[in-house]
Amino acid sequence: MHTMLHRAVEEESTGSDSEYSRWISWFLSSKGNEYFCEVDEDFILDRFNLTGLNNEVSNYAQALDLITDQLDDDIQDELRGALDIQARLLYGLIHARWIVTARGLTKMIDKYRRAEFGRCPRVMCQPQPLLPVGLSDNPHEKSVKLYCGRCEDLYSPKSSRHGSIDGACFGTTFPHLLFLVYPTLIPPKIGPTDIGPSSTSGNGIREGENRIRRRLREEMDPAIAEGGGENISTASVALKAERYKPRIYGFQLNEIAKLQRWQEAVRDKQVARLEELEERGL
Repeated sequence: MHTMLHRAVEEESTGSDSEYSRWISWFLSSKGNEYFCEVDEDFILDRFNLTGLNNEVSNYAQALDLITDQLDDDIQDELRGALDIQARLLYGLIHARWIVTARGLTKMIDKYRRAEFGRCPRVMCQPQPLLPVGLSDNPHEKSVKLYCGRCEDLYSPKSSRHGSIDGACFGTTFPHLLFLVYPTLIPPKIGPTDIGPSSTSGNGIREGENRIRRRLREEMDPAIAEGGGENISTASVALKAERYKPRIYGFQLNEIAKLQRWQEAVRDKQVARLEELEERGL
């Protein structure tokens, strides 16, 4: 009897919170949304935090009402289905703004420590937990990628469900701001990682490495994938290689930018040398 009374009092005291978080709880518990964290109610209800999002989302007001469980029950089922799509997008764009706040960073660090975003497939990263990042802050342009703070490169999510998430839901700034605010989380370049328990076996690492090698080999040039790489210019292949440049609010990080400028200068010298050797027929 005492337990039932305590539960009733508890439900009464938290009734508004449970009513508010009904749609968000459903969204977060849906398969494929494991990368997302729960955005605080106060952040969503503060319209200043949502400035400009009405231009990105159709039926913005109704989508926001759906997220906050304030949508009228009279909305027809077919309209509710369309609103659900817009509500997912709106929550994602709000989420991108939330995770670069102090509270949002804290919640994402917990997921990072548990390696909920996966681990780097590169063998020498041993295996370093990854962080989600977008290649664009605008929706419908690029899907989410995973950033490794150790090799400073990007990877695609293993699951197709995660691979279809819009990168704008995490933005281009998040992982780099996290390491800037919490420099103790920056992974070492050598030695084992100390973030969370390792759950990747040696066979799994080797399989991941082989998959990446095959993909890179196929993406580098169609002729190479077909086995006709003998006449391919090594210099031209080197020039085609793209590099990821971490940015915070659009600005490249100073130390990384300095290092990348030096690395690109070395690459250009090597490319010039390769071109000279190829011209000489060596």
